[in-house]
This record gives sequence, structure tokens and C-alpha cells, in this order.
Amino acid sequence: MLLPADFWTSEECHIATNPHRREEAHGLAEWAAGQGMRSLCFFQTSGSEGTPKWVALTKDAFLISGQAVNEHFAITADDVWLIALPLHHVGGFAIQARAHLSGSQIVLDESRWHPRSFLDLCAGQGITLVSLVPAQVHDLVREKLRCPPRLRAAIIGGGGMSRELARAARELGWPVFQSYGMTEAASQIATQPVSETVDHESLQVLPHWQVRTDDQSRLALNGPALARGYATRQSDGGWQWQSLGSELVTRDRVRHWELGGTHWLAFVGRESGFIKILGELIHLAPLQARLESLALAQGVAHLPVIVPLPDQRRESRLVLVVEDDAAAALLAPFNAATEPLCQISEIVRISKIPRSPLGKLDAPALRALVEAGL
Repeated sequence: MLLPADFWTSEECHIATNPHRREEAHGLAEWAAGQGMRSLCFFQTSGSEGTPKWVALTKDAFLISGQAVNEHFAITADDVWLIALPLHHVGGFAIQARAHLSGSQIVLDESRWHPRSFLDLCAGQGITLVSLVPAQVHDLVREKLRCPPRLRAAIIGGGGMSRELARAARELGWPVFQSYGMTEAASQIATQPVSETVDHESLQVLPHWQVRTDDQSRLALNGPALARGYATRQSDGGWQWQSLGSELVTRDRVRHWELGGTHWLAFVGRESGFIKILGELIHLAPLQARLESLALAQGVAHLPVIVPLPDQRRESRLVLVVEDDAAAALLAPFNAATEPLCQISEIVRISKIPRSPLGKLDAPALRALVEAGL
């Protein structure tokens, strides 16, 4: 359900509850009211791994972010947004702030994701703007679906597209623009410019953010759209507040540079995405991207995942987690194109790789399944 017209001026707090996990928000609204909290929006997150917690953002944070995105894409009242992400996901929710400011129309699609149905809806409703995750782009490309004529921007978040996926999508006419953000930032931090001359990995920092990197190349972020803090449930069932402060030092490693007065970012990887094999530091993200490029080329529907496991001799070893034979068949070509140190040692088959409804990997759940099965 979309927000009421007076939402952005109301002091009432909003709990963005997953309808399939309502019990995890039990007591949060009452606790926030008892603490005198006003005009906050709570979103559940664990980042990409770790203990779930609720991020508290002001309504103004979404409006500040929304104005920056509107200016970046020159969004007006003539645009029509399709919300194809859940409203308890910050990427779906934030669209409502952008539309509120621009006067854009919103079409809400809460049906189960299906690429052909999505295409028909875009064409039938004259959609001009949409936010998607890379798994959805993969599905559109795998089925060779061409972009409907009115769509002028598909903003991709929740993970990075590989170079091959971005190129394949654009060859089918999809105007995909990579973005980088997080729940604590009320959506986007940096976004690919609306220019054919800029690589999809070079992202322009939106003007309301101040960014820097520390001595480990981790992104540090501050600005008016930053979350106020976290609410976490305690073992006794109560809630505890943790203030975020004025700056967030993330676990994301990035390259940061300034050119012509504009700040730019390129996402490198998360701290947890680097492992040691025989003393060498290995970055997992390029290996996963290579695997997904092979899957795209061979039309594999269920994307496999590379999982590192502890190894007494090598420190870590890589296994390929698959759901079917088509994914398992990628092992040989992957290893043939990969240096020996980074080759996959074995295949682990499971019935279902744990993902969100939109295809985002649940890394902790997958690791637990793999370790339990070995």
C-alpha cells in the first residue's frame, strides 16, 4: 500500500515491516513512541551479513535523497514510476519521496517477479522510470526481452552489475544506470551519470554527501540524509538504541577521486569479500562476476555462487554452490579461465540457494547450509 498524502508532514513514525516477518517488528512502534521519537522511518537490515537491526531514518532524509535523485535524472511530473521492489526495502520506499517531490505518477506492482509480466506492465502503463536489482536484469537479458519504448532509466541497486550484464542489457535497449547506496543512506550515495561516455562502474557522488576513504580504503560517509541510529532487540525482548553519530565508516572498500569539482566512487568490495589463499589476498567479487558472465552467456537460469570455506593447508578453498546440472557445468570453463590459486575445488548441490524474493543472496544462510552439508 502506498503512503497517504500527509505522510511526509506527519510526526508519526513508520515501521517498514516485511509482511512475511511481522513478528520481528513486535513492540518496536510502541518502544519508539515511548522514547519520544518522531518522524522516523525504521527499516530492517543486516547489511549483507550479520545480526538484523532496524535502521532509523528521518522523513527529511528521504526527501533530501529524493531531491538529489530527481535532479540527477531530471525527473518531472511527466514521469511514471514503477515500484517493482518491496516497500519494506529502502529502494522501493524511497521512490515515493521522489514522486512526492516531482509530482510523478506511481504504479505499484506487488505481484511475484516475472520478467515477461514486468515487461507487459511497463509497456501498458507507459512506465518511464524503475528501480531494479541485478538479478532482475539478468532475467530480462536471459529471456532476451527488449525494453519498452517509453522507459528512459532503470536504476540498478542492491548489488553491482557485471560489465557483461550491463552491456547485454543495453544491447536490448534497457537504459540501465548502476547506483550504489545503503539503507543507512536512505537509498543512493552515488549513481552512474546519464551519459553514454561514462563506464557503469564510475559513479557520481550525489551532492548531499561528503565522502572520504580511510587507510583501508573503506568508505566514510556523512551528510543530512544519514540515518540517526539503530534499534536492536535485546535477549529479554526489549529494544535498545544505538546512535550513529555524524559519520558512518562502512565495511565497503571503494576507490574515491575528484575530477572537475565532482566526487566519484567505484565500488571495490566488502571487507568480507576478501580472503586469504596460501597467503595471497583474494577478492571474491571479480570471481563471482566472471562466473555470472559465463552463466549469462550459457543461459543458466539459477545463478550459482562461489563460497569460501576454511582449509587447514590453504587457509581457504572455494566451492561452487549450485541448484542444477546447468550451473554445475560452469565449473570446467570457469577453472579453465582462472589462475590455479583461484580455481574452484568442488561442487556443492543444494535444493535452493537462499535469496530474497528479488534474488539478493542471503550469504549467512547459504554458508550455514553449505557447512551443515559437508
